[in-house]
Amino acid sequence: MSKTGLPALPSMVSVKRSDPVYMAHAYLTKVPVAGIVPFIEAFTSEGEVVLDPFAGSGMTGVAALMTGRRARLFDVSVLGRHIGTNYVNQVSEEHLRKRADEVVEHASNRVGRVYAVKCGLCGDNAEIAKTVWSAVMECPACGQDFNFYYCLEAADWRKTQMACPGCGAPVSSRCQRLHERPVVDSIACDCSRTQIEQAHRPAIQEADSSGLMWPDVDIEESRQMYVASALGRHGLTSVASFYSQRNLCALAALRAGIDEVDEVDLRDKLRFAFTAILTRASKRYQWSRQRPLNAANANYYVAPVFYEWNVFDLFSRKVEAAIRSDRWIAAERRTRLNWVPEDDPGISYQRASADDLPLEDHSVDYVFTDPPFGANIFYSDMNLFQEAWLSEFTDPDKEAVIDRVDTGAVRTAERYEQIMTDALRECLRVVKPGGFITLLFGNSSGKVWQLLQRSIAAAGLEVVPELIAMLDKGQRSVKGLASGFENTATLDLMLTMRVAEGAAGELVDPPETAVEEIVRQHLAECSDPSPSLLYLELLRHGFRNSWNLSQLDLSHVTKIIVKSDRKVDRRSARVLQEV
Repeated sequence: MSKTGLPALPSMVSVKRSDPVYMAHAYLTKVPVAGIVPFIEAFTSEGEVVLDPFAGSGMTGVAALMTGRRARLFDVSVLGRHIGTNYVNQVSEEHLRKRADEVVEHASNRVGRVYAVKCGLCGDNAEIAKTVWSAVMECPACGQDFNFYYCLEAADWRKTQMACPGCGAPVSSRCQRLHERPVVDSIACDCSRTQIEQAHRPAIQEADSSGLMWPDVDIEESRQMYVASALGRHGLTSVASFYSQRNLCALAALRAGIDEVDEVDLRDKLRFAFTAILTRASKRYQWSRQRPLNAANANYYVAPVFYEWNVFDLFSRKVEAAIRSDRWIAAERRTRLNWVPEDDPGISYQRASADDLPLEDHSVDYVFTDPPFGANIFYSDMNLFQEAWLSEFTDPDKEAVIDRVDTGAVRTAERYEQIMTDALRECLRVVKPGGFITLLFGNSSGKVWQLLQRSIAAAGLEVVPELIAMLDKGQRSVKGLASGFENTATLDLMLTMRVAEGAAGELVDPPETAVEEIVRQHLAECSDPSPSLLYLELLRHGFRNSWNLSQLDLSHVTKIIVKSDRKVDRRSARVLQEV
Protein backbone atom coordinates (compact mmCIF):
# COMPACT_ATOMS: atom_id res chain seq x y z
CA MET A 1 0.00 0.00 0.00
CA SER A 2 1.05 3.59 -0.66
CA LYS A 3 0.91 6.43 1.89
CA THR A 4 -2.57 7.29 0.64
CA GLY A 5 -3.86 3.84 1.60
CA LEU A 6 -4.25 2.92 -2.07
CA PRO A 7 -2.52 -0.06 -3.69
CA ALA A 8 0.94 0.73 -5.01
CA LEU A 9 0.90 0.30 -8.79
CA PRO A 10 3.47 1.22 -11.43
CA SER A 11 2.72 4.27 -13.57
CA MET A 12 3.83 2.32 -16.66
CA VAL A 13 3.06 -1.35 -17.21
CA SER A 14 5.31 -2.70 -19.96
CA VAL A 15 4.60 -6.18 -21.26
CA LYS A 16 5.52 -8.26 -24.28
CA ARG A 17 3.12 -10.01 -26.61
CA SER A 18 5.14 -13.19 -26.71
CA ASP A 19 4.17 -15.38 -23.76
CA PRO A 20 2.75 -18.86 -24.57
CA VAL A 21 -0.82 -17.81 -23.75
CA TYR A 22 -0.69 -14.78 -26.02
CA MET A 23 0.77 -16.81 -28.87
CA ALA A 24 -1.73 -19.69 -28.65
CA HIS A 25 -4.66 -17.88 -30.30
CA ALA A 26 -5.01 -14.46 -31.94
CA TYR A 27 -7.73 -12.00 -30.97
CA LEU A 28 -7.95 -8.31 -31.75
CA THR A 29 -6.52 -5.92 -29.10
CA LYS A 30 -5.81 -8.79 -26.71
CA VAL A 31 -4.20 -7.70 -23.44
CA PRO A 32 -1.23 -9.84 -22.37
CA VAL A 33 -1.86 -11.63 -19.07
CA ALA A 34 1.18 -9.94 -17.54
CA GLY A 35 -0.58 -6.59 -17.93
CA ILE A 36 -3.59 -7.76 -15.89
CA VAL A 37 -1.96 -9.78 -13.09
CA PRO A 38 -0.50 -6.78 -11.15
CA PHE A 39 -3.96 -5.21 -10.90
CA ILE A 40 -5.72 -8.40 -9.82
CA GLU A 41 -3.08 -9.02 -7.17
CA ALA A 42 -3.24 -5.41 -5.97
CA PHE A 43 -7.01 -5.23 -5.58
CA THR A 44 -7.99 -8.80 -4.59
CA SER A 45 -6.90 -11.75 -2.49
CA GLU A 46 -6.82 -15.42 -3.41
CA GLY A 47 -10.31 -16.88 -3.79
CA GLU A 48 -12.00 -13.54 -4.47
CA VAL A 49 -14.05 -12.80 -7.59
CA VAL A 50 -12.93 -10.69 -10.55
CA LEU A 51 -15.44 -9.46 -13.14
CA ASP A 52 -14.77 -8.60 -16.80
CA PRO A 53 -17.94 -7.46 -18.62
CA PHE A 54 -16.08 -6.93 -21.93
CA ALA A 55 -14.11 -10.17 -21.66
CA GLY A 56 -13.06 -10.64 -25.29
CA SER A 57 -10.61 -13.53 -25.49
CA GLY A 58 -10.75 -14.10 -21.74
CA MET A 59 -7.33 -12.86 -20.66
CA THR A 60 -8.80 -11.64 -17.37
CA GLY A 61 -9.97 -15.20 -16.74
CA VAL A 62 -6.49 -16.56 -17.44
CA ALA A 63 -4.95 -14.00 -15.07
CA ALA A 64 -7.48 -14.96 -12.40
CA LEU A 65 -6.75 -18.66 -12.88
CA MET A 66 -3.00 -18.08 -12.56
CA THR A 67 -3.40 -16.06 -9.35
CA GLY A 68 -5.96 -18.24 -7.60
CA ARG A 69 -8.92 -15.91 -8.08
CA ARG A 70 -12.34 -16.77 -9.41
CA ALA A 71 -13.69 -14.89 -12.44
CA ARG A 72 -17.00 -14.02 -14.03
CA LEU A 73 -16.55 -13.19 -17.72
CA PHE A 74 -19.17 -11.77 -20.08
CA ASP A 75 -19.18 -10.65 -23.72
CA VAL A 76 -21.52 -10.60 -26.71
CA SER A 77 -18.80 -12.22 -28.85
CA VAL A 78 -19.21 -15.83 -29.94
CA LEU A 79 -15.54 -16.12 -30.83
CA GLY A 80 -14.47 -14.43 -27.61
CA ARG A 81 -16.34 -16.94 -25.49
CA HIS A 82 -14.96 -19.83 -27.57
CA ILE A 83 -11.37 -18.64 -27.08
CA GLY A 84 -11.71 -17.54 -23.45
CA THR A 85 -13.38 -20.77 -22.38
CA ASN A 86 -10.72 -22.93 -23.98
CA TYR A 87 -7.79 -20.98 -22.59
CA VAL A 88 -8.81 -22.26 -19.16
CA ASN A 89 -9.87 -25.67 -20.50
CA GLN A 90 -6.78 -27.50 -19.23
CA VAL A 91 -6.53 -30.94 -20.86
CA SER A 92 -4.13 -33.87 -20.91
CA GLU A 93 -1.16 -33.07 -23.13
CA GLU A 94 -0.75 -36.71 -24.11
CA HIS A 95 -4.41 -37.20 -25.01
CA LEU A 96 -4.65 -33.92 -26.93
CA ARG A 97 -1.62 -34.69 -29.06
CA LYS A 98 -2.88 -38.23 -29.74
CA ARG A 99 -6.32 -37.02 -30.86
CA ALA A 100 -4.75 -34.26 -32.96
CA ASP A 101 -2.53 -36.74 -34.79
CA GLU A 102 -5.55 -38.95 -35.46
CA VAL A 103 -7.55 -36.02 -36.81
CA VAL A 104 -4.74 -34.90 -39.14
CA GLU A 105 -4.21 -38.44 -40.44
CA HIS A 106 -7.94 -38.86 -41.05
CA ALA A 107 -8.21 -35.50 -42.83
CA SER A 108 -5.10 -36.10 -44.94
CA ASN A 109 -6.41 -39.47 -46.07
CA ARG A 110 -9.77 -37.89 -46.80
CA VAL A 111 -8.57 -35.14 -49.18
CA GLY A 112 -5.50 -36.89 -50.60
CA ARG A 113 -1.87 -35.82 -50.92
CA VAL A 114 -2.77 -32.22 -51.74
CA TYR A 115 0.46 -30.73 -50.38
CA ALA A 116 2.83 -33.30 -51.96
CA VAL A 117 4.96 -32.24 -54.96
CA LYS A 118 8.09 -33.40 -56.74
CA CYS A 119 11.28 -31.83 -55.50
CA GLY A 120 13.06 -29.93 -58.24
CA LEU A 121 16.48 -30.85 -56.83
CA CYS A 122 16.27 -34.60 -56.27
CA GLY A 123 13.02 -35.61 -57.97
CA ASP A 124 11.63 -37.33 -54.84
CA ASN A 125 8.31 -36.51 -53.24
CA ALA A 126 8.37 -33.43 -50.99
CA GLU A 127 5.85 -31.59 -48.84
CA ILE A 128 4.70 -28.03 -49.49
CA ALA A 129 5.11 -25.77 -46.45
CA LYS A 130 3.61 -22.75 -48.21
CA THR A 131 2.84 -21.54 -51.71
CA VAL A 132 3.21 -17.96 -52.91
CA TRP A 133 0.24 -16.70 -54.94
CA SER A 134 0.15 -13.59 -57.09
CA ALA A 135 -2.68 -11.45 -58.34
CA VAL A 136 -3.03 -11.26 -62.11
CA MET A 137 -4.00 -7.70 -63.00
CA GLU A 138 -5.01 -5.60 -65.95
CA CYS A 139 -2.78 -2.82 -67.25
CA PRO A 140 -4.85 0.40 -67.32
CA ALA A 141 -2.91 1.64 -70.36
CA CYS A 142 -3.08 -1.28 -72.79
CA GLY A 143 -5.50 -3.71 -71.14
CA GLN A 144 -3.00 -6.58 -71.13
CA ASP A 145 -2.86 -9.02 -68.21
CA PHE A 146 0.23 -9.03 -66.05
CA ASN A 147 1.37 -11.16 -63.10
CA PHE A 148 2.12 -8.84 -60.19
CA TYR A 149 4.86 -11.06 -58.70
CA TYR A 150 6.74 -11.51 -61.97
CA CYS A 151 6.38 -7.82 -62.73
CA LEU A 152 7.80 -6.94 -59.32
CA GLU A 153 10.65 -9.41 -59.82
CA ALA A 154 11.48 -7.82 -63.18
CA ALA A 155 11.65 -4.43 -61.42
CA ASP A 156 14.31 -5.80 -59.06
CA TRP A 157 11.67 -5.92 -56.27
CA ARG A 158 11.10 -2.15 -56.36
CA LYS A 159 7.40 -1.35 -56.56
CA THR A 160 8.02 2.16 -57.83
CA GLN A 161 9.80 0.72 -60.89
CA MET A 162 7.09 -1.74 -61.93
CA ALA A 163 6.05 -1.52 -65.57
CA CYS A 164 3.61 -3.38 -67.78
CA PRO A 165 5.50 -6.10 -69.71
CA GLY A 166 3.37 -5.30 -72.76
CA CYS A 167 3.45 -1.52 -73.12
CA GLY A 168 5.90 -0.37 -70.46
CA ALA A 169 3.38 1.84 -68.65
CA PRO A 170 3.73 2.16 -64.86
CA VAL A 171 1.60 -0.37 -62.92
CA SER A 172 0.88 -0.89 -59.23
CA SER A 173 -1.26 -2.79 -56.75
CA ARG A 174 -4.10 -0.37 -57.54
CA CYS A 175 -4.67 -1.97 -60.94
CA GLN A 176 -7.78 -4.06 -61.46
CA ARG A 177 -7.43 -7.62 -60.19
CA LEU A 178 -8.56 -10.31 -62.59
CA HIS A 179 -7.66 -13.56 -60.81
CA GLU A 180 -4.86 -15.22 -58.82
CA ARG A 181 -2.13 -17.70 -59.74
CA PRO A 182 0.41 -19.75 -57.70
CA VAL A 183 4.02 -18.83 -58.54
CA VAL A 184 6.45 -20.28 -55.96
CA ASP A 185 6.44 -23.26 -53.59
CA SER A 186 8.46 -23.55 -50.39
CA ILE A 187 8.97 -27.28 -49.84
CA ALA A 188 10.42 -29.58 -47.20
CA CYS A 189 12.45 -32.43 -48.71
CA ASP A 190 14.82 -35.00 -47.23
CA CYS A 191 17.53 -33.81 -49.61
CA SER A 192 17.83 -30.45 -47.81
CA ARG A 193 18.09 -29.37 -44.18
CA THR A 194 16.22 -26.15 -44.97
CA GLN A 195 13.15 -25.35 -47.03
CA ILE A 196 13.66 -25.19 -50.77
CA GLU A 197 12.04 -22.53 -52.94
CA GLN A 198 11.10 -23.67 -56.41
CA ALA A 199 8.75 -22.64 -59.20
CA HIS A 200 5.24 -23.79 -58.48
CA ARG A 201 4.37 -27.31 -59.53
CA PRO A 202 0.95 -28.99 -59.44
CA ALA A 203 0.38 -31.16 -56.38
CA ILE A 204 0.70 -34.90 -56.82
CA GLN A 205 -3.01 -35.19 -56.08
CA GLU A 206 -5.81 -32.66 -56.43
CA ALA A 207 -8.06 -32.15 -53.41
CA ASP A 208 -11.08 -34.43 -53.31
CA SER A 209 -13.97 -32.19 -52.23
CA SER A 210 -16.74 -34.76 -52.57
CA GLY A 211 -18.79 -35.01 -49.38
CA LEU A 212 -16.96 -32.13 -47.69
CA MET A 213 -18.80 -29.08 -46.41
CA TRP A 214 -17.45 -25.67 -45.48
CA PRO A 215 -19.15 -22.38 -44.58
CA ASP A 216 -19.73 -19.98 -47.44
CA VAL A 217 -21.23 -17.19 -45.37
CA ASP A 218 -21.91 -13.92 -47.16
CA ILE A 219 -20.19 -10.76 -45.93
CA GLU A 220 -23.09 -8.31 -45.98
CA GLU A 221 -22.76 -4.89 -47.55
CA SER A 222 -23.95 -3.37 -44.26
CA ARG A 223 -20.73 -4.41 -42.50
CA GLN A 224 -18.20 -1.64 -41.92
CA MET A 225 -15.28 -3.70 -43.20
CA TYR A 226 -17.13 -4.56 -46.43
CA VAL A 227 -17.16 -0.86 -47.24
CA ALA A 228 -13.65 -0.12 -45.94
CA SER A 229 -12.07 -2.95 -47.94
CA ALA A 230 -14.12 -2.48 -51.14
CA LEU A 231 -14.94 -6.19 -51.12
CA GLY A 232 -17.51 -5.89 -53.89
CA ARG A 233 -14.93 -4.49 -56.30
CA HIS A 234 -12.53 -7.35 -55.55
CA GLY A 235 -15.17 -10.08 -55.61
CA LEU A 236 -14.43 -11.08 -51.99
CA THR A 237 -17.99 -11.17 -50.73
CA SER A 238 -18.08 -14.43 -48.77
CA VAL A 239 -15.92 -16.13 -46.17
CA ALA A 240 -15.06 -18.98 -48.54
CA SER A 241 -13.71 -16.56 -51.18
CA PHE A 242 -10.79 -15.78 -48.86
CA TYR A 243 -9.44 -19.35 -49.10
CA SER A 244 -7.92 -21.43 -51.85
CA GLN A 245 -9.87 -24.48 -52.94
CA ARG A 246 -7.15 -26.75 -51.58
CA ASN A 247 -7.19 -25.14 -48.15
CA LEU A 248 -10.99 -25.14 -48.02
CA CYS A 249 -10.96 -28.90 -48.54
CA ALA A 250 -8.24 -29.46 -45.96
CA LEU A 251 -10.00 -27.27 -43.40
CA ALA A 252 -13.32 -28.99 -43.99
CA ALA A 253 -11.74 -32.40 -43.55
CA LEU A 254 -10.01 -31.28 -40.35
CA ARG A 255 -13.21 -29.86 -38.92
CA ALA A 256 -15.12 -33.05 -39.75
CA GLY A 257 -12.47 -35.13 -37.97
CA ILE A 258 -12.54 -32.88 -34.90
CA ASP A 259 -16.32 -33.18 -34.67
CA GLU A 260 -15.98 -36.95 -34.37
CA VAL A 261 -13.82 -36.77 -31.21
CA ASP A 262 -15.93 -38.14 -28.34
CA GLU A 263 -14.29 -36.41 -25.36
CA VAL A 264 -15.90 -32.98 -25.04
CA ASP A 265 -12.92 -31.22 -23.46
CA LEU A 266 -10.50 -32.55 -26.08
CA ARG A 267 -12.90 -31.75 -28.92
CA ASP A 268 -13.28 -28.18 -27.68
CA LYS A 269 -9.53 -27.77 -27.34
CA LEU A 270 -9.00 -29.07 -30.88
CA ARG A 271 -11.58 -26.57 -32.13
CA PHE A 272 -9.58 -23.90 -30.30
CA ALA A 273 -6.47 -24.88 -32.28
CA PHE A 274 -8.55 -25.04 -35.47
CA THR A 275 -10.00 -21.54 -35.18
CA ALA A 276 -6.51 -20.27 -34.34
CA ILE A 277 -5.24 -21.16 -37.84
CA LEU A 278 -8.13 -19.82 -39.89
CA THR A 279 -6.66 -16.38 -40.55
CA ARG A 280 -3.21 -17.67 -41.42
CA ALA A 281 -4.71 -20.39 -43.63
CA SER A 282 -6.56 -17.75 -45.65
CA LYS A 283 -5.36 -15.40 -48.38
CA ARG A 284 -4.89 -12.63 -45.82
CA TYR A 285 -1.30 -13.62 -44.96
CA GLN A 286 0.84 -11.11 -46.84
CA TRP A 287 3.99 -12.18 -48.66
CA SER A 288 7.29 -10.39 -48.18
CA ARG A 289 10.56 -11.03 -49.97
CA GLN A 290 12.44 -10.93 -46.66
CA ARG A 291 9.99 -12.91 -44.49
CA PRO A 292 6.24 -13.44 -44.02
CA LEU A 293 4.74 -10.23 -42.63
CA ASN A 294 1.70 -11.67 -40.88
CA ALA A 295 -1.99 -12.18 -41.40
CA ALA A 296 -4.25 -9.15 -41.56
CA ASN A 297 -6.30 -9.64 -38.38
CA ALA A 298 -7.86 -6.18 -38.27
CA ASN A 299 -9.09 -5.92 -41.86
CA TYR A 300 -10.08 -7.95 -44.91
CA TYR A 301 -7.02 -6.98 -46.91
CA VAL A 302 -5.64 -9.49 -49.42
CA ALA A 303 -2.24 -8.35 -50.69
CA PRO A 304 -1.35 -8.69 -54.39
CA VAL A 305 1.13 -11.39 -53.32
CA PHE A 306 0.12 -13.71 -50.48
CA TYR A 307 0.79 -17.11 -48.95
CA GLU A 308 -1.20 -20.32 -49.01
CA TRP A 309 0.01 -22.32 -45.99
CA ASN A 310 -0.11 -26.07 -45.45
CA VAL A 311 -3.22 -26.42 -43.28
CA PHE A 312 -2.21 -29.71 -41.66
CA ASP A 313 1.17 -28.29 -40.66
CA LEU A 314 -0.47 -25.15 -39.29
CA PHE A 315 -2.91 -27.18 -37.22
CA SER A 316 -0.26 -29.49 -35.74
CA ARG A 317 1.86 -26.51 -34.76
CA LYS A 318 -1.08 -24.71 -33.19
CA VAL A 319 -1.94 -27.80 -31.13
CA GLU A 320 1.61 -27.63 -29.76
CA ALA A 321 1.08 -23.92 -29.05
CA ALA A 322 -2.06 -24.78 -27.05
CA ILE A 323 -0.06 -27.36 -25.10
CA ARG A 324 2.63 -24.77 -24.31
CA SER A 325 -0.09 -22.38 -23.15
CA ASP A 326 -1.56 -24.97 -20.79
CA ARG A 327 1.89 -25.81 -19.43
CA TRP A 328 2.69 -22.15 -18.82
CA ILE A 329 -0.58 -21.49 -16.99
CA ALA A 330 -0.10 -24.57 -14.82
CA ALA A 331 3.49 -23.57 -14.00
CA GLU A 332 2.43 -20.02 -13.10
CA ARG A 333 -0.25 -21.37 -10.75
CA ARG A 334 2.21 -23.63 -8.99
CA THR A 335 4.65 -20.75 -8.58
CA ARG A 336 2.15 -18.16 -7.37
CA LEU A 337 -0.28 -20.11 -5.17
CA ASN A 338 0.09 -21.34 -1.63
CA TRP A 339 -2.53 -24.05 -2.00
CA VAL A 340 -3.36 -26.95 -4.27
CA PRO A 341 -5.75 -25.74 -6.99
CA GLU A 342 -9.20 -27.30 -7.11
CA ASP A 343 -10.38 -29.22 -10.15
CA ASP A 344 -12.93 -26.44 -10.74
CA PRO A 345 -10.99 -23.17 -10.74
CA GLY A 346 -14.16 -21.07 -10.70
CA ILE A 347 -13.78 -19.35 -14.09
CA SER A 348 -17.06 -18.92 -15.96
CA TYR A 349 -17.70 -17.22 -19.31
CA GLN A 350 -21.22 -16.33 -20.48
CA ARG A 351 -22.53 -14.47 -23.48
CA ALA A 352 -24.26 -11.38 -22.16
CA SER A 353 -24.22 -7.63 -22.74
CA ALA A 354 -22.09 -5.53 -20.39
CA ASP A 355 -25.02 -3.20 -19.75
CA ASP A 356 -27.25 -6.00 -18.42
CA LEU A 357 -25.21 -8.44 -16.34
CA PRO A 358 -26.88 -11.54 -14.83
CA LEU A 359 -25.22 -10.95 -11.44
CA GLU A 360 -26.49 -10.10 -7.99
CA ASP A 361 -25.75 -6.76 -6.36
CA HIS A 362 -22.34 -6.50 -4.67
CA SER A 363 -21.34 -10.01 -5.77
CA VAL A 364 -17.81 -9.36 -7.13
CA ASP A 365 -14.68 -8.00 -5.47
CA TYR A 366 -13.03 -6.20 -8.37
CA VAL A 367 -13.59 -5.32 -12.03
CA PHE A 368 -10.94 -5.32 -14.73
CA THR A 369 -12.15 -4.71 -18.27
CA ASP A 370 -11.00 -3.73 -21.74
CA PRO A 371 -13.99 -2.45 -23.76
CA PRO A 372 -13.99 -1.77 -27.50
CA PHE A 373 -12.31 1.55 -28.22
CA GLY A 374 -15.06 3.34 -30.15
CA ALA A 375 -14.50 3.06 -33.91
CA ASN A 376 -11.06 1.42 -33.73
CA ILE A 377 -12.04 -2.22 -34.34
CA PHE A 378 -15.20 -3.94 -35.60
CA TYR A 379 -14.98 -7.27 -33.84
CA SER A 380 -18.04 -8.99 -35.29
CA ASP A 381 -16.81 -8.21 -38.82
CA MET A 382 -13.36 -9.66 -38.25
CA ASN A 383 -14.56 -12.60 -36.13
CA LEU A 384 -16.86 -13.68 -38.95
CA PHE A 385 -14.12 -15.87 -40.43
CA GLN A 386 -13.91 -18.02 -37.30
CA GLU A 387 -17.56 -17.82 -36.31
CA ALA A 388 -18.61 -19.13 -39.72
CA TRP A 389 -16.83 -22.40 -38.84
CA LEU A 390 -18.37 -22.36 -35.35
CA SER A 391 -21.85 -22.03 -36.92
CA GLU A 392 -22.79 -19.27 -34.49
CA PHE A 393 -22.47 -15.52 -34.94
CA THR A 394 -22.10 -12.37 -32.89
CA ASP A 395 -24.97 -9.95 -33.38
CA PRO A 396 -23.33 -6.74 -34.71
CA ASP A 397 -26.27 -4.71 -33.40
CA LYS A 398 -25.15 -5.53 -29.84
CA GLU A 399 -21.55 -4.39 -30.28
CA ALA A 400 -20.28 -1.37 -28.38
CA VAL A 401 -18.72 0.35 -31.39
CA ILE A 402 -19.09 3.55 -33.40
CA ASP A 403 -19.57 3.13 -37.15
CA ARG A 404 -17.17 5.02 -39.40
CA VAL A 405 -19.46 5.07 -42.44
CA ASP A 406 -23.24 5.12 -42.71
CA THR A 407 -24.48 1.69 -43.77
CA GLY A 408 -27.97 2.05 -42.36
CA ALA A 409 -27.04 0.80 -38.88
CA VAL A 410 -27.61 2.82 -35.72
CA ARG A 411 -24.24 2.37 -34.05
CA THR A 412 -23.67 6.05 -33.31
CA ALA A 413 -21.41 7.80 -30.82
CA GLU A 414 -24.47 8.58 -28.69
CA ARG A 415 -25.42 4.90 -28.56
CA TYR A 416 -21.84 3.91 -27.70
CA GLU A 417 -21.76 6.46 -24.87
CA GLN A 418 -25.01 5.09 -23.45
CA ILE A 419 -23.70 1.51 -23.56
CA MET A 420 -20.52 2.57 -21.77
CA THR A 421 -22.50 4.50 -19.17
CA ASP A 422 -24.86 1.61 -18.51
CA ALA A 423 -21.98 -0.90 -18.42
CA LEU A 424 -20.13 1.17 -15.82
CA ARG A 425 -23.33 1.48 -13.80
CA GLU A 426 -23.63 -2.30 -13.88
CA CYS A 427 -20.04 -2.62 -12.68
CA LEU A 428 -20.78 -0.27 -9.80
CA ARG A 429 -23.95 -2.22 -8.97
CA VAL A 430 -22.25 -5.61 -8.74
CA VAL A 431 -18.92 -4.64 -7.15
CA LYS A 432 -18.75 -4.82 -3.37
CA PRO A 433 -18.71 -1.56 -1.38
CA GLY A 434 -15.24 -0.06 -1.53
CA GLY A 435 -14.32 -2.14 -4.57
CA PHE A 436 -12.39 -0.75 -7.52
CA ILE A 437 -13.01 -0.84 -11.27
CA THR A 438 -10.09 -0.70 -13.71
CA LEU A 439 -10.84 0.18 -17.31
CA LEU A 440 -8.27 -0.09 -20.09
CA PHE A 441 -8.85 2.37 -22.93
CA GLY A 442 -7.08 3.79 -25.94
CA ASN A 443 -8.03 6.21 -28.67
CA SER A 444 -6.47 9.04 -30.66
CA SER A 445 -9.59 11.23 -30.62
CA GLY A 446 -10.23 13.73 -27.84
CA LYS A 447 -13.97 13.56 -28.50
CA VAL A 448 -13.97 9.85 -27.68
CA TRP A 449 -12.04 10.51 -24.47
CA GLN A 450 -14.56 13.18 -23.50
CA LEU A 451 -17.33 10.67 -24.21
CA LEU A 452 -15.65 8.32 -21.74
CA GLN A 453 -15.35 11.14 -19.20
CA ARG A 454 -19.10 11.74 -19.42
CA SER A 455 -19.86 8.02 -19.08
CA ILE A 456 -17.72 7.70 -15.96
CA ALA A 457 -19.42 10.70 -14.33
CA ALA A 458 -22.94 9.62 -15.35
CA ALA A 459 -22.33 6.16 -13.87
CA GLY A 460 -21.51 7.68 -10.48
CA LEU A 461 -17.80 6.89 -10.64
CA GLU A 462 -14.61 8.88 -10.38
CA VAL A 463 -11.09 8.18 -11.63
CA VAL A 464 -8.54 7.80 -8.84
CA PRO A 465 -5.75 10.20 -9.96
CA GLU A 466 -2.98 8.26 -8.18
CA LEU A 467 -3.95 5.02 -9.94
CA ILE A 468 -3.79 6.11 -13.59
CA ALA A 469 -1.29 3.89 -15.38
CA MET A 470 -0.18 3.30 -18.96
CA LEU A 471 0.00 -0.02 -20.75
CA ASP A 472 2.74 -0.54 -23.30
CA LYS A 473 2.31 -3.85 -25.11
CA GLY A 474 5.70 -3.50 -26.72
CA GLN A 475 4.62 -3.41 -30.34
CA ARG A 476 3.29 -0.76 -32.65
CA SER A 477 0.02 -0.98 -34.49
CA VAL A 478 -0.19 -2.56 -37.94
CA LYS A 479 -0.85 0.90 -39.33
CA GLY A 480 2.16 2.22 -37.44
CA LEU A 481 4.42 -0.42 -38.90
CA ALA A 482 3.35 0.63 -42.37
CA SER A 483 3.59 4.39 -42.04
CA GLY A 484 5.90 5.11 -39.12
CA PHE A 485 4.51 8.49 -38.06
CA GLU A 486 0.74 8.36 -37.93
CA ASN A 487 -2.07 9.63 -35.75
CA THR A 488 -2.87 6.24 -34.25
CA ALA A 489 -2.31 5.81 -30.51
CA THR A 490 -0.33 2.67 -29.72
CA LEU A 491 -0.38 2.88 -25.91
CA ASP A 492 -3.41 2.61 -23.62
CA LEU A 493 -4.46 4.23 -20.36
CA MET A 494 -5.49 2.09 -17.39
CA LEU A 495 -8.04 4.10 -15.40
CA THR A 496 -8.92 2.77 -11.94
CA MET A 497 -12.22 4.11 -10.61
CA ARG A 498 -14.31 4.01 -7.45
CA VAL A 499 -17.71 5.31 -6.40
CA ALA A 500 -17.78 9.11 -6.62
CA GLU A 501 -17.82 10.92 -3.28
CA GLY A 502 -20.01 13.71 -4.62
CA ALA A 503 -21.44 15.22 -7.77
CA ALA A 504 -19.00 15.46 -10.65
CA GLY A 505 -17.47 18.90 -11.02
CA GLU A 506 -17.40 20.92 -14.20
CA LEU A 507 -14.67 20.07 -16.68
CA VAL A 508 -12.18 22.82 -17.40
CA ASP A 509 -10.98 23.69 -20.91
CA PRO A 510 -7.20 23.19 -20.93
CA PRO A 511 -5.16 26.34 -21.64
CA GLU A 512 -3.24 26.01 -24.87
CA THR A 513 -0.08 27.17 -23.18
CA ALA A 514 -0.41 24.46 -20.53
CA VAL A 515 -0.96 21.77 -23.14
CA GLU A 516 2.16 22.75 -25.05
CA GLU A 517 4.18 23.10 -21.85
CA ILE A 518 3.27 19.57 -20.69
CA VAL A 519 4.13 18.00 -24.03
CA ARG A 520 7.44 19.85 -24.22
CA GLN A 521 8.27 18.95 -20.60
CA HIS A 522 7.76 15.22 -21.19
CA LEU A 523 9.50 15.49 -24.53
CA ALA A 524 12.57 16.75 -22.67
CA GLU A 525 12.32 14.33 -19.74
CA CYS A 526 11.47 11.06 -21.51
CA SER A 527 14.49 9.01 -22.56
CA ASP A 528 12.67 7.32 -25.46
CA PRO A 529 9.55 9.36 -26.29
CA SER A 530 6.96 8.55 -28.91
CA PRO A 531 3.91 10.58 -29.99
CA SER A 532 1.63 8.04 -28.27
CA LEU A 533 3.56 8.23 -25.00
CA LEU A 534 3.42 12.03 -24.98
CA TYR A 535 -0.29 11.92 -25.80
CA LEU A 536 -1.08 9.61 -22.93
CA GLU A 537 0.97 11.72 -20.53
CA LEU A 538 -1.15 14.67 -21.64
CA LEU A 539 -4.37 12.69 -21.12
CA ARG A 540 -3.21 11.49 -17.71
CA HIS A 541 -2.61 15.10 -16.69
CA GLY A 542 -6.04 15.97 -18.08
CA PHE A 543 -7.82 13.30 -16.02
CA ARG A 544 -5.98 14.37 -12.88
CA ASN A 545 -6.93 18.02 -13.38
CA SER A 546 -10.51 17.57 -14.66
CA TRP A 547 -9.73 18.88 -18.12
CA ASN A 548 -12.20 18.73 -20.96
CA LEU A 549 -10.36 16.32 -23.23
CA SER A 550 -12.49 16.88 -26.33
CA GLN A 551 -9.91 19.00 -28.17
CA LEU A 552 -6.87 16.91 -27.27
CA ASP A 553 -6.32 14.68 -30.28
CA LEU A 554 -3.08 12.80 -30.92
CA SER A 555 -2.58 15.07 -33.95
CA HIS A 556 -2.43 17.98 -31.50
CA VAL A 557 0.64 16.40 -29.90
CA THR A 558 2.33 15.68 -33.22
CA LYS A 559 2.00 19.33 -34.20
CA ILE A 560 3.75 20.38 -30.99
CA ILE A 561 6.54 17.89 -31.74
CA VAL A 562 7.02 19.44 -35.17
CA LYS A 563 7.01 22.95 -33.67
CA SER A 564 9.77 21.78 -31.32
CA ASP A 565 12.01 21.07 -34.33
CA ARG A 566 11.88 17.35 -33.65
CA LYS A 567 11.38 14.55 -36.12
CA VAL A 568 9.84 11.11 -35.76
CA ASP A 569 11.65 8.06 -37.07
CA ARG A 570 9.35 6.34 -39.53
CA ARG A 571 10.62 2.89 -38.63
CA SER A 572 10.38 3.05 -34.85
CA ALA A 573 7.80 5.86 -34.45
CA ARG A 574 10.12 7.35 -31.80
CA VAL A 575 10.89 11.05 -31.49
CA LEU A 576 14.45 11.77 -32.55
CA GLN A 577 16.79 14.19 -30.85
CA GLU A 578 16.74 17.78 -32.03
CA VAL A 579 18.09 18.26 -35.55
